Amino acid sequence: MNRNRLILLLKKYDYVVVFFFLLVLCVVLMSRTSYYQSSKLISWTNSIAGGWYEGVHSISGYFGLKSENDRLAAENAYLRARLASSYISYTDSTFTVRDTVYKQRFTYTEARVIKNSWSQQNNYVMINKGRSHGIAPDMAVISPDGIVGVVMSVSDNFATIMPVLHSDSRNSVKVKRTGISGSLVWDGADYRYAQVIDVPTTHKFIQGDTIITSGLANDFPEGILVGYVMEAENLSGSGFYKVKILLATDFNKLDHVYIINNRFRDEQERLMAATEPQDRN
Repeated sequence: MNRNRLILLLKKYDYVVVFFFLLVLCVVLMSRTSYYQSSKLISWTNSIAGGWYEGVHSISGYFGLKSENDRLAAENAYLRARLASSYISYTDSTFTVRDTVYKQRFTYTEARVIKNSWSQQNNYVMINKGRSHGIAPDMAVISPDGIVGVVMSVSDNFATIMPVLHSDSRNSVKVKRTGISGSLVWDGADYRYAQVIDVPTTHKFIQGDTIITSGLANDFPEGILVGYVMEAENLSGSGFYKVKILLATDFNKLDHVYIINNRFRDEQERLMAATEPQDRN
């Protein structure tokens, strides 16, 4: 049945079949006898084939678009997770000084500020180092520019610092030029400035005098830069100055800090604890 239909179909369109047969034969003969015609034919067939494959690829690509987007989203999530901003950055940089004559007293551990305030009456600083990095309460903290404050509380991976910009902060300092000591405090007015009190009026100040840590306490080493004298006010009837200083550390730009470990602190405190009861007797 099918064979008969095929014969009838060929008889019905025999002229068309003969035409296409002759056309193909001519094309083949031309391509074999002429290099120019052959190159044109190949170019034409390649163009048709290329268009066909491009169309097929576009259609298949459309249907595969969702899976491709899902793959890219997963890849982006992976890459974002690898960004530095997705991590808490730790560096185990501990700076030590070794000497054959003197025993090392202070070590310095680098940390980064992750939270900071400077406009309150009582400000705090948080850093990305804690107990697991050797940080403990009462350790001194400085910046590359000068004094910062003292460690208050620690967790395994973080610590909070009471900066000099705190109403309860009090640190022993001195005038570098004269060696006269006083106490560094903050009045809560401006983060750029602090005050030095308890300095006798028997000593004269020069504007621009350098204020440094005195080394009299068990936290800061002697000679850490604190700030520069702006003006000295004679508190009438008290016999002391109130000195306004420009702080060397810009707390509005505080980034990296160094935590100072006094390796002899416990020994010093035990000695003081044993000495003070004798003083009271």
